[in-house]
Amino acid sequence: MAGTSSLGVVVVVVLALIGSTQAQLQMYFYGTSCPKAEHIVKDYVKQHIPNAPSLAAALLRMHFHDCFVRGCDASLLLNSTTGQAEKNATPNLSLRGFDFIDRVKSLLEAECPGVVSCADIIALAARDSVVTIGGPFWNVPTGRRDGVLSNITEALANIPSALSNFTTLLSQFNNLGLNTTDMVLLSGGHTIGISHCPAVSPRLYNSTGPGGIDPTMDSEYAENLKANKCKTASDNTTILEMDPGSRKTFDLSYYSLLLKRRGLFQSDAALTTDSTSLAFINQLLSSPTQFFFDEFGKAMEKMGRINVKTGSEGEIRKQCALVNS
Repeated sequence: MAGTSSLGVVVVVVLALIGSTQAQLQMYFYGTSCPKAEHIVKDYVKQHIPNAPSLAAALLRMHFHDCFVRGCDASLLLNSTTGQAEKNATPNLSLRGFDFIDRVKSLLEAECPGVVSCADIIALAARDSVVTIGGPFWNVPTGRRDGVLSNITEALANIPSALSNFTTLLSQFNNLGLNTTDMVLLSGGHTIGISHCPAVSPRLYNSTGPGGIDPTMDSEYAENLKANKCKTASDNTTILEMDPGSRKTFDLSYYSLLLKRRGLFQSDAALTTDSTSLAFINQLLSSPTQFFFDEFGKAMEKMGRINVKTGSEGEIRKQCALVNS
């Protein structure tokens, strides 16, 4: 019995350690220290996103890219005088919304100086903007603190590439405590996404099929992209819809396109190459949209907890692009 008792203590301690960073995030963390904080974020989002709905996808992507490098700590927002910060990494060069976050931060600083973290602003703005365009709601527990380091090399290593296969993608997600269904769900954010030709050109010009086209891509779709969008392999400016015809609607059509071999990225197409992933895509498509919304929300809340800094870790930046002096 003594052995069982001591083992129980060890298990409790281990579980406490695993949950320690998560436990310190809580709903309405700023309820006392800055009661209007979440309303200020939501009101600003509701005021501006209807006029610029594509920013919802940009803010969602920003949240994703931030959490995948050093956890959800706003390290993505930091500037570097030498061009060596996360935001200087190739996957982040096309990010938008930095000014939006800065404007929200200035409103919060005016209300409660030095209280609300940039990391929490990203998480709240991403959720509120998706809701504003008619997408799913999810809980955003708060209490994240801002990191003080930002490294271009870590961003290059940890942000999933549009050219990745399933094994590589799953490894990157697993490393952060996310599983196959989380990966399928979070990829569903591409339902409102846009991209540029460099992310897909290798599938159109440098693959193994006829004319350099990736044989896993629907040939009609590929030819259409080559004729009307990415007319040369070097085009790096043309904008592409990730969910053509439905980009402004948060819905299931992204998954329908995957089954038609019309996913834009190699990483989108990869989701159909694994039996577990494919089965879950079919489950999503055979279920009401609300099921997708609910499950997407759970995956977003889970992602928003990745390696967060809480308590006395990190800091509360005064300006989101700069560590405090």
